[in-house]
Amino acid sequence: MDLAYAMGSPAGGGGQAGGLYTFLPLILLFAVFYFLLIRPQQKRAKQHKTFMENLKKGDTVITSGGLYGKITGITDEAITIEIAEKVRVKVAKSAVVDYVKGEQA
Repeated sequence: MDLAYAMGSPAGGGGQAGGLYTFLPLILLFAVFYFLLIRPQQKRAKQHKTFMENLKKGDTVITSGGLYGKITGITDEAITIEIAEKVRVKVAKSAVVDYVKGEQA
């Protein structure tokens, strides 16, 4: 019977510290995902939203399909761009990717 007393208390006696160490890798993994994936994506989405709100007639833009043109009309859903003299194309507003640096269109 002396053997039972010599073994001491059962394992896991430090209840709060053991629980923290159990969840620490999960917390660190979430922090890494937040700073490497979630936060940059939110920042890009905010920049693109600002870009779309600032589009105006006369801006030279490029579409996701590779068309360069000057904006001649804007609605909530679509943009009309002039890709050549008197050649106008209506594209979805979401298809506009970026401004064109300089006058290429």
